[in-house]
Amino acid sequence: MAQKAGIPGFPADWGILGSGGGSCREYKNKLLGMGVALKSGLKIFGGIMNNDVLEFQCIGMDNGSRFPIEYTGRGQDISPEFLIKNLSPNAKTLAVTLEDLSHPVKDFTHWIIWNIPAADKIEGNIPAGKVVPMLGNARQGIGYGLHRYAGPKPPKEKKHIYRFTVYSLDCEINISANSTKRNFLKKAEMYIIQRGSISGEFE
Repeated sequence: MAQKAGIPGFPADWGILGSGGGSCREYKNKLLGMGVALKSGLKIFGGIMNNDVLEFQCIGMDNGSRFPIEYTGRGQDISPEFLIKNLSPNAKTLAVTLEDLSHPVKDFTHWIIWNIPAADKIEGNIPAGKVVPMLGNARQGIGYGLHRYAGPKPPKEKKHIYRFTVYSLDCEINISANSTKRNFLKKAEMYIIQRGSISGEFE
């Protein structure tokens, strides 16, 4: 009789997700309870151990292209619409960050939003506010934009590179809207299933 697949060094009923009957969260909690360090790249179950690439399209913008003026601080300063191409069936929520990769402060955060209900599309022109009712009460945190989208606006005649990252997670992240990207990632890291990025330039 074939044995169930298991995790080397752990009890037999701690098989990979789906073989031992426990949920992804239960397995994570078991590991954490034993003080086991979670190492990125170890593909056992969802979350940080299985960070697959999330493929998405930013409407009006290709990877490596120029930011459309309407998405910048010199235009309408509205957030773009995103189309998700390969969303995991285990995803419960989405999160998005916008960072300035050319800023003196490393990966300077322009925008952070999380707890968007998982779907194949994220609507554009997201309004300001700590809580966004149009997106299932998603939360917007603190960056260059205070609880709002704040698009590229580099010093005049200076070209900066900006990066959107979209994350899928297997749960909601219950932290204050007064949180930063760093706060979010620290809390969310073990629940991230997929992530993907595209970059663009603006001057």
